[in-house]
Amino acid sequence: MSETRKIAAILVSDVVGYSRLAGADEDRTLARLRALRSDLIDPTISVHHGRIVKRTGDGSVIEFRSVVDAVRCALEVQHAMVERNAGVAPDKRIEFRIGIHLGDVVEESDGDLMGDGVNIAARLEGIAKPGAICLSEDAYRQVSGRLDMTVSDLGPIQLKNIERSIRVYSLQVGVPAQAKPATEAKPAEPKKRRPLAPLILGIAALVILVAAGAWYFLGANRPAQAAHLSIVVLPFTNLSGDPAQDYFADGVTENLTTDLSRIRDSFVIARNTAFAFKGKNLDAKEIGKDLGVRYVLEGSVQRDETRVRVNAQLIDAASGAHLWADRFEEDASDLFKLQDQVVARLANTLGYELTRAEAERGGRSHSPDAIDLAMRGQALLQQGYVTKENNDAARALFERALAIDPNYAAPLAGNAYTYFIVTDGQTPRRTMRRK
Repeated sequence: MSETRKIAAILVSDVVGYSRLAGADEDRTLARLRALRSDLIDPTISVHHGRIVKRTGDGSVIEFRSVVDAVRCALEVQHAMVERNAGVAPDKRIEFRIGIHLGDVVEESDGDLMGDGVNIAARLEGIAKPGAICLSEDAYRQVSGRLDMTVSDLGPIQLKNIERSIRVYSLQVGVPAQAKPATEAKPAEPKKRRPLAPLILGIAALVILVAAGAWYFLGANRPAQAAHLSIVVLPFTNLSGDPAQDYFADGVTENLTTDLSRIRDSFVIARNTAFAFKGKNLDAKEIGKDLGVRYVLEGSVQRDETRVRVNAQLIDAASGAHLWADRFEEDASDLFKLQDQVVARLANTLGYELTRAEAERGGRSHSPDAIDLAMRGQALLQQGYVTKENNDAARALFERALAIDPNYAAPLAGNAYTYFIVTDGQTPRRTMRRK
C-alpha cells in the first residue's frame, strides 16, 4: 500500500452529548444533523477548501490546505450554531466541539489520514468546551495576527496518549472567554495630570454604551431568523385506510419537494431529512427550529376507486399560524398523470403563497398582479443572453407592475437594471453583472 507523508491542517469535530440527544429522540436528532450537514457544514467546508476525510458517527475529520482556512471554517460554523440555538432549550441544543492542529500526517492510498497530526487534533477536540475551538500552539502560530479572534491561553496541557505536553489556545464563540487571555496588557501607570480623567472616563463609557447598543441592534443578541423562502415538506398522511397506498402519498411528497426547490432563492429541506419526521406528532414550531426553516407544509392524501383528494396546509413555523390551506381533487383513472397534475397545481399555488407570505413578513403585502408582472420581467432578464427585445419587454412589465404598486421594490430594482443593459443596434452588452 502506497503512503504519502505531509504536513496538513487537521480539524476534528463532534457533537456534545450526542448519546443523550439520540437516546431522547434518535430519529429527530439524525434529521437535525442531516439538515445541518446539507445546508451549513458541508457547504462551509467546501467554501474554505476543506476535504472530509471521514465521518465518525456524530463527528468528522477534515483536512484543510491551511490553518487559516480551517479556523475560518470552524468560526463560521460555530457562529451559525449560536444563532440556530437561540431560543432552543439547552438540553435540546446541538453544539459542536472542535480541535485544530497543524502537523505531520500519513495519507494512505484510500485518502485516509493517520499519525500524530490527526491524534492531537482529536485530543484537542476532546478538551474543548461546548461551542468552542481549541488550537494547538503550532496551529495558533499560523493564524495569530491574521484573524480577528478572542483567544484564551490554556497553557501547556498533557493530552491523553500524547507523549509531550501541548500548549493549547481556546477560541470561545458567542460567550466571554473563561481562561486567562493569551495577551494580557499591562495597566498603564496614572499620569500626574488628573483633571482630564473624569472626562476621559465619561467618553469611554459613552463609546462602550454606543458600541453595545450597535452590537445588539445589528443582531448579535437577537434570535436568528431562518433563511429566505425556506420550507420543509412533511410526509403527507395516507388517509385511504390501506397501507399499500402509502407509496402514492410518499410520491406526492417527494415530487412536491422537488418542484418547490425550483422556486428561485428557495431552500427546501431534502426528502431523506423530512421523512425522518414521518408518523411523529410534532409541533410545527419545533420542527421549524430544528431544521431552520420559516415554513412547514403538511397534508394528506385520500384515494378511493374513482377519486383522489389531496389536502394541504402551509404553516408559519415561527408563530404556528396557518397561512393557507386548500383541497385538490381529481379523477383517479391515471394515477401518475393525476399525481403530476396535483403536484403542479399545488406547487404553483404555493409559489404564489410563499411569495405573498415573504412580502407580508417585510411589512407590506403587494398586489398579486404586481408580483406576477415583476416575476415575469425578472424571468426575461435571467436568460444567459438578454436581447434588446427581451430587455424592452422586461422594462414594460416592470413599469406595469409599478403602475399598480409604486412602492414594490422588486420591479423598482428590475426596472433600474434594464437601464444598465446597454444595446448597440441588435447587440446588447451588460455594463454591470448581477451577483
